[in-house]
Amino acid sequence: MAAMSPVADLPSRLDVLDVAAIRAEFPIFERCRRRPLVYLDSAASSQKPRAVIQAMAGYYESCHANVHRGVYALAEEATSRYEQARAAVGRFIHAPSTREVVFTKNATEALNLVAFAWGRANLGRGDVVVLTEMEHHANLVPWLMVAEQVGVELRYLGITDEGHLDLSRLEATLEGAKVVALTAMSNVLGTLNPVRRVADAAHDAGAVVVVDASQYVPHLPTDVTALGADFLAFTGHKMLGPTGIGVLWGREAVLEAMPPFLGGGEMIRDVRLDGYTPNELPWKFEAGTPPIAEAVGLAAAIEVLDGIGMDAVRAHEMALTGYALGALDARFGSDLVVHGPRTPGDRGGVLSFGFKDVHPHDVAQVLDESGICVRAGHHCAKPLLRRLGVSATTRASWYLYNDESDVEALAQALDACSDLFCL
Repeated sequence: MAAMSPVADLPSRLDVLDVAAIRAEFPIFERCRRRPLVYLDSAASSQKPRAVIQAMAGYYESCHANVHRGVYALAEEATSRYEQARAAVGRFIHAPSTREVVFTKNATEALNLVAFAWGRANLGRGDVVVLTEMEHHANLVPWLMVAEQVGVELRYLGITDEGHLDLSRLEATLEGAKVVALTAMSNVLGTLNPVRRVADAAHDAGAVVVVDASQYVPHLPTDVTALGADFLAFTGHKMLGPTGIGVLWGREAVLEAMPPFLGGGEMIRDVRLDGYTPNELPWKFEAGTPPIAEAVGLAAAIEVLDGIGMDAVRAHEMALTGYALGALDARFGSDLVVHGPRTPGDRGGVLSFGFKDVHPHDVAQVLDESGICVRAGHHCAKPLLRRLGVSATTRASWYLYNDESDVEALAQALDACSDLFCL
């Protein structure tokens, strides 16, 4: 099974979701300046529905206490809610066991945990780590740091001119590899990578597979076993949840064999003056007071997504992506260059583009004058942008609360940008 959307063949229909009803559940869309908010930056961070905000407020109002340590009723209720959130995450990604679900503060911390806890224990000088040219810095810099400290060799899978992962030399690149780390979906190109194909080849070569699924989990049905990952990281704030919480999923046997990443309270079973005994999974990787309210909020976000259905989320985003590609191409032609695959089934709802000779930051500033939020810059993927031959792009990204009207607003604002800069 490839990492392509399991619903990639669904018809492209823009009536799959009742977007107006969904938007009504997000208080931020009630905010108006001169014009309604057009939020096209969900790849950076999604907006939060009322259910998430209320769940977190309700936790603080009714049962806040530190978890796992108190025997009084309030602490036991807080612990229950925290562990219920872990179970909700496990169900959402089809984890075989909740012992495999580790809470972190974000996906970056989760990926650093793997690089330094697993990497330092298992990698030595001359060992090979394989990455891709489209990685977010969070799945690149930790391995660069390990390479500096340990002396591992880094190899890279490149990309094609169409924005796909270049697998023409996959087996040769994987020869002798100990780790393969790749993104399931590019935050710049929107490319959905064939994770299962790479994972199978990596396992045949004896490598462990680390998947950055920060852009994937919020938008597609996710089954960690079907993807073939050994580790998979994602973050709550891109999937309707709060900031300050991420998830590392890892195969139980691999996590069990790893040393802790951080030391302190919670992650120990016993401490002596001459040593310590770590806690059992998953708590040996959760040192200190964890993000309790954030876990409650993430569980509420998962409940919202489950209620809508991830198949429906994916079908809606495919349809909107197809609509956007067609509408922008018809309106601007070669004046607007979209990076990444052109087929909606091959990509997520991320559109990075160059517009005429206008700098992306200028584009973003003009769009903001129309109440349109987009991202401009290198998107924490500088090596990829160098490969594309640009220093920055403008990135529009959508989610379940966006529809055709948002694309039309984007197009109209780009017209205004053209009038301002391209007289």
